[in-house]
Amino acid sequence: MTQFLYLSTVLIWGTTWIAIHWQLGEVAVLVSVFYRFALASILMMFLVLVSGRLQATTRQDHAFMVLQGMCLFSLNFVCFYTAGLAISSGLLSVIFSSATLFNALNNRIFWKERPTRSVFGAGALGIIGLSLMFWPELVKDADKGVDLASIGFAFLGTFLFSLGNMISVRHNKKGLKPLTGSAYAMVYGAGFLAMLLVITATPLSWDPRPQYVGSLFYLSIIGTVAGFTAYLSLIGRIGANKAAYATVMFPVVALALSTVFEGYLWSLSSVTGLALVLIGNGLILGIKLPFMGPTKTSI
Repeated sequence: MTQFLYLSTVLIWGTTWIAIHWQLGEVAVLVSVFYRFALASILMMFLVLVSGRLQATTRQDHAFMVLQGMCLFSLNFVCFYTAGLAISSGLLSVIFSSATLFNALNNRIFWKERPTRSVFGAGALGIIGLSLMFWPELVKDADKGVDLASIGFAFLGTFLFSLGNMISVRHNKKGLKPLTGSAYAMVYGAGFLAMLLVITATPLSWDPRPQYVGSLFYLSIIGTVAGFTAYLSLIGRIGANKAAYATVMFPVVALALSTVFEGYLWSLSSVTGLALVLIGNGLILGIKLPFMGPTKTSI
């Protein structure tokens, strides 16, 4: 089951970067993010209620779920979408993969969990590999003069995502299941976005293009409801550090799609980078490679 959750997270979230790209343009970022989580929160709460899986919660639980909604289902994506206006999806994915290291750091701060050397080593190996994979794109973006503010937004969104992961760890320790926590947090996140729309006087607008509408439903139903349920369940099973390494694999999926649909050309740099990512992925999951001795997995 753990392998299924891990693979589902990688495949689902690995395809959302293209969908996010299709959301940018005609509709304001804040509005598009609001549409996504308003739809997702309605569907998520409906599914939890119908299935009878909504757990009893306390006021303290709801206080943390409000924070989780702000970190995981609203502000972080406002940052990602904003960064995506100036940064290519490949570079954005590379930056998001730093969630592995953010989680290791935050786990140490909030839960006193000392990260192993393999966490930092594998995370660094994965990021180096991704940098090699996307080196041509990094050069292209540098020529266009990518502004530091956009890069900062991408890192801020990743840091907020990591904080949301820490709240998920708290829920798990308290016996609060991902379905209940996510359902409430998505509602709070959508409510927070609605409040921002009012405060900033941002008018609601709509893009009738099938590309925009289709990507919106994909991001809401598959990317958010299914993707976050799988990912937060993964945190409950293997911990935030190992679960976050799935983020390092997302750009690999995005690159594969680019190869098929956009004619991406592989190079020595990209092949080497992919090899490093896969090796790092095996290390973080506790899988010993042939030259390291007998194979052993921790999941």
